[in-house]
Amino acid sequence: MCGRFNVIDSPGLQALLRDLGIDLSLPSRANVAPTEQVSLVVHGEHGPLLRQARWWLTPAWAPQVDQKYAMFNARSETLGRSRAFRAPFRHQRGVVPMSSFIEWRGAGGAKQPWLVTNQQAALAVAALWDVWDRGEQPLLSCTLVTTAAAPEFEPWHRRMPVLLTPDESARWLDNSREIAAADELFRPRLKFPLHLAPLARSIGNARNKDPSGLTPVGEVVSLGD
Repeated sequence: MCGRFNVIDSPGLQALLRDLGIDLSLPSRANVAPTEQVSLVVHGEHGPLLRQARWWLTPAWAPQVDQKYAMFNARSETLGRSRAFRAPFRHQRGVVPMSSFIEWRGAGGAKQPWLVTNQQAALAVAALWDVWDRGEQPLLSCTLVTTAAAPEFEPWHRRMPVLLTPDESARWLDNSREIAAADELFRPRLKFPLHLAPLARSIGNARNKDPSGLTPVGEVVSLGD
């Protein structure tokens, strides 16, 4: 799963945005949590666009905006048959750019948070979006797509976000092209090395937005080097 992530303005993140066709920088934000606003890259009529979306999908057909079901993540295995996700999977795919995400390893109340990123501190995560327009204002919302963890990542979590390479990002954003539920981009594998660092447990409080909470408190572990 992916329940928290971070956006830290850096040359690496700026380069990723340019690769996505966005000539802008993003303000730094730490410990972004579900239901908060996130930056979402979508394909517009004249090219890629950067939009702000609520991170918790509200399907267009939903009677109201609520959090009865956990809609901040979408399992890749069910995209083609889920009532909430199958239409966005066909026509409303997007990318959420981030610097890193956070996962918790362990059992019970002693879970250890880990910061997960790559060498560039720039990750493109597959997303789906929808627009709910039954209220006073249309609501753009999104969900992050997850897949089974790569074998190297399994000791930390059994799921991981679908991390896209530049070629995969371009294909994912092109909603004129169909992507199958069994597409290679969903395969549980490391597409590039990941670096994991333990964090202080205070990052578990979603109100803790201080970037200092992203400072490692132990040795960095590298996967796939």
